[in-house]
Formats: sequence, structure tokens, C-alpha cells
Amino acid sequence: MAGIYVHIPFCKKKCSYCDFHFSTNYKSYHVQMVDALCSEIDMRLKYFASKEVHTLYFGGGTPSLLQADDWLKLVETFQRYFIIEELKEFTIEANPDDINNENLNIWRQIGVNRLSIGVQSFRNEDLVWMNRAHVAEDSLNCIELAQNQGFTNISIDLMYGLPNQNLENWVAQLHQAGRLKVPHVSAYCLTVEERTALKKRVDLGDLVIPDDELVEQQFNALVDVLASFGLEQYEISNFALKGCEAIHNSNYWLGASYLAIGPSAHGYDGTSRYWNISNNREYINAISSGKLPQTTEHLSPKDKFNELILTGLRTKWGVDLNELEKTHAFSDSFVVQLNAYLVSGIVERNGHKIRLMPSARIKADYYASQLFLD
Repeated sequence: MAGIYVHIPFCKKKCSYCDFHFSTNYKSYHVQMVDALCSEIDMRLKYFASKEVHTLYFGGGTPSLLQADDWLKLVETFQRYFIIEELKEFTIEANPDDINNENLNIWRQIGVNRLSIGVQSFRNEDLVWMNRAHVAEDSLNCIELAQNQGFTNISIDLMYGLPNQNLENWVAQLHQAGRLKVPHVSAYCLTVEERTALKKRVDLGDLVIPDDELVEQQFNALVDVLASFGLEQYEISNFALKGCEAIHNSNYWLGASYLAIGPSAHGYDGTSRYWNISNNREYINAISSGKLPQTTEHLSPKDKFNELILTGLRTKWGVDLNELEKTHAFSDSFVVQLNAYLVSGIVERNGHKIRLMPSARIKADYYASQLFLD
């Protein structure tokens, strides 16, 4: 088994742009939630034959809100059922306002060796409309603190395509990130999701999203500036120094299997995918009654073919045509479209591998979709 993902569905505040599953009213039942997560781990043992785990990833939500006792209980449960002594990567997502000496010591003691910090922006004016719980200075201070505590594998999240974000201030943020000497940056274009506070403000005209031309300029600047600091784009939204690519997330893109624990978490065994209910109380009640609150989808050969195309073309490794053909025979339309991409310079081929050219990466999902089997 490649890895285990644990979804911690708690946050201090609701960010204006976020449509992930979480609750800000968690203090009264967070112990019940941790107990339920531990019980689900036990209930999932038959999902994979292998008990050796290469990566452990706590996402959310905000895993950095967990207390010391919560962490000890969860890690002890994993140690009871899985082989995790030689994890290649143990990541937790953390917000800048939760990073302090006490938490860093706890995380180091339980084996965390990678921090993914939700900076989002180094501009306070952005953090205000985002409704983030930290200010820009917190991000700078917490990264320095973590580095001083011996955490060398640090990733930061940034966002572009933001309201009132011009090319100049975006480039300034990228240089700020480079000067921090973090080995990994994840940068995502803002998406205005339905049923969010951001959507309401955009509809009212209170916040104006940049046009496609400016977003493309910001994307190109992202690639160029981070490259100047030695960070290579190995996936559309992810940049790393050589050898510092995220192992856990790379396994997702390469189609590896993984176990997922917690409300709304998605798991995959190579042939089917499951996802848990996105409701904290219903999740806890189901687990307490001995039931897995999941929906399961069995992937057809066409589904697997299309997913390999979609995820593979987002990465620098591209798609292995030999492995792709094992899932489903190539259709005539696939061959025609692929040849058209090769001729036009959208895709390059090296042996049995294909990948998008750098100039085409901003539209990776679109180009991938044109290669899907109907």
C-alpha cells in the first residue's frame, strides 16, 4: 500500500473560498471524532493485504488543531495495525497560527518529517477577505521557527488569480517564497465555488476576479520565478527542489493505491474508489454502530484509462503509453487526437512516454479531456 490519508474535519474559521468538509464547532466532540478515526482504522484492515505503509498524510480541515493526546492515540493505533516505523514521509497540514514550539515538539516526537503550511498569501489585504486566522507576519515567523526546530522538508501553499492581485504583487510574493528557502511550494489558482462566502461577494460585484489573460500571466510568472530559485514544476500546481517532491501526493497522480480515513475522505485500491459521508455526526454514529459510512465506485477499464490520462498529463513524468494500453485498447479517436497534439507541439513523446509541453500545462485538464475514451 502506498500510503494512508486521514481527514481531520476541524477548522478555527471558515475561509471565504473553501468548500471542503469541516466544522468550526468541534471542541465539544473532538475526542469522539479521534476515537471514531481510530475505530475506522481497525475496520479498514481488510481493504489492503499489505500492512507496510510508505506515507502518512494528515489533511483537512486543519490537522494542526489536534491536541497532544489526540496525536498519540492516532499514531499508536497506526503502529498497532501497520508497519510505519520506516515511513518515507509523514506530513501534516498546518496553519501558521498553530505553529509554535509546543506543537513542533509534539509533531517531531510522533515522527512528522514534513510540514505543509497554509500560507495562501503574504498580503494582509488578501488574508482579510479570505477570513484567514493568521496575518502575513505569522507566516514568516512560523516558517523560520519550524526551520530552527529542525524541520527541513517544508511546503507552503499559495494562491493566485485573487481579487485585486496584479502581476507585480504576485511576482513579489513568489520572490518572498523563494527567499524563505522552502524546498516545496504548492500554488493554486482561485476557484469560485458555489455556496461559499466568496461566491456571494463576487456575484454582488464586491470582489472582482482577474480575467483569463492576467491569470495566465500569473501562471507563467509562477513557473519562471520559482524555477529561478531552483524549484521545478513537477505537477501543474506543485514545485520542488530536486528530491523534495511530495511522495504521498505523487502517488495519487501516478495511480497508486491508498487508504483514506475520516469524514469525506476518498480511498482507492486500484480497482475501486470509496468515499466517506461528509457529515461529522453521521460519520461518528455510523462508526460507533460498526458500519463504514461509505459509497463505493468500481472503476471500468475506460474509467481507469481516463484517470491515468488526466493525472499523468498534469505531471512532469507524463503518461506511459504501454501501461495505459493495458487498461483499455486505444480508440481511433484517441490515436487521431494524440497525433494532432504531437504535430502541433502540445504533447511531446519520448519512447513510450508522452507529456505536455510547458506552454500547454495551464490547460492540462482540457487537453487531457480531449483524449478521454467516450
